[in-house]
Amino acid sequence: MTTHFSTLLTETQHQTFKPFKTQISQSNKKKSKKMSLFLLLALLLLPFITPSSQSSIRNLLEARGLPGGLFPDNVESYSLDVKTGELKVQLQNPCFARFENRVYFDSVIKANLSYGGLVGLQGLTQEELFLWLPVKGIAVNDSSSGLVLFDIGVAHKQISRSLFEDPPVCYPPGSIMEKIEKRKMDIQR
Repeated sequence: MTTHFSTLLTETQHQTFKPFKTQISQSNKKKSKKMSLFLLLALLLLPFITPSSQSSIRNLLEARGLPGGLFPDNVESYSLDVKTGELKVQLQNPCFARFENRVYFDSVIKANLSYGGLVGLQGLTQEELFLWLPVKGIAVNDSSSGLVLFDIGVAHKQISRSLFEDPPVCYPPGSIMEKIEKRKMDIQR
């Protein structure tokens, strides 16, 4: 008799909770569909998300075999198309900085990023003997050499990698600091 009563109770419970279970099941399916849609959307938008911190661009460059201090300290944001390797770096403003010589960064710098190199560089020029020459590429062919190669079109210039460990301080054109840096360079010549 006890067995019959527990069976009866179980059947009653099933009848009582059956609509409730169906309701929970439908609710879980809706949540599951929403979560799947959210994850799909996140995966589709992931290549277009733009990291904005200086440390992020530094980490990206270092992960690709380049020194982390190639871009100045005023990076506002950057984007990388992982399929094509197109890197676009947005600065707060155009500015002058100094590695071995003075360099000028446009407010937007573009290049194709690959392991050990930035090719097809646009938005960076370097002063050489009173001439401003566009930097067309930057490469690290052998990380053990301690050298960074700047392609300035007419020549390739080797610069010590140690100059690129930290992002350079960048001064807006016409600022007092930019003028002081220019005078320092003129005196050294």
